[in-house]
Amino acid sequence: EKAAITDLRSIKQQLDEAKLEQEKAERSYDLNKAAEIRFGRIPELQKKLAELERQYSAGPNRMLRDEVVPEDIAAIVSSWTGIPVSKLVDSERERILQLDDILQKRVVGQAEAVRVTAEAIQRSRAGLSDPNRPIASLVFLGPTGVGKTELCKALAESLFSSPDAMVRIDMSEYMEKHTVSRLIGAPPGYVGYDQGGQLTDAVRRKPYSVLLFDEMEKAHPDVFNILLQVLDDGILTDGKGNTVSFKNCICVFTSNIGSSSILELAGEAEADDTVQEEIKERVMTAV
Repeated sequence: EKAAITDLRSIKQQLDEAKLEQEKAERSYDLNKAAEIRFGRIPELQKKLAELERQYSAGPNRMLRDEVVPEDIAAIVSSWTGIPVSKLVDSERERILQLDDILQKRVVGQAEAVRVTAEAIQRSRAGLSDPNRPIASLVFLGPTGVGKTELCKALAESLFSSPDAMVRIDMSEYMEKHTVSRLIGAPPGYVGYDQGGQLTDAVRRKPYSVLLFDEMEKAHPDVFNILLQVLDDGILTDGKGNTVSFKNCICVFTSNIGSSSILELAGEAEADDTVQEEIKERVMTAV
């Protein structure tokens, strides 16, 4: 296949050279040579080129191309900017409209949570929310293993074309007051100034991403003051004074608060709707 592409390029180069040679012959009034090239060599090269292109296009499962297509350009721009390829070439409208169905196939047994999540994102994309804030701000509560993290991965893959578009931050690492600087970076003159912030640097590299703040109840209250600025204004200033935009992010907070109440009453939940209301009341009280 590579040899065929090389042959194609060689014939095209010979054809271009023949045309240039014909023009030179015409300018020097060497009409015999110009006629020989025009009616002899050029048609022969064009015939060879057409035959090679026909053979190459008829070959099955081509892996190489001799020309750049829009998808190639989109892939390079995506690698430079962090913007998903789907944002550049696909119809976002179609993906947003089908978001509920796409997520339901990935996350089983959480139909209500998936539906509410999809509707929140659809409202934002319809222009019914502040365009300067994050696309959506969600809180997932429940015991381990119910699909909180899996739903975040599904969101990242369906909206931003890659599961790597999910940035996970373990809030148990931010239990102390001084750990706030790790999110946005230490100010000038302090230790770690050159390292940057774990949150701000991650969003700067991946402006289109799902931010998963895992086990939010374990974080220090000062951490929530920082995150409140993200949810309200959609921006955050790091330790170096650079402003980072979160308006293309989805912020998800997860917690195990109230898990004991959920597990205690889970067996009765299908039989009695009042039990489900009691679970909700207990969980919200714990929150």
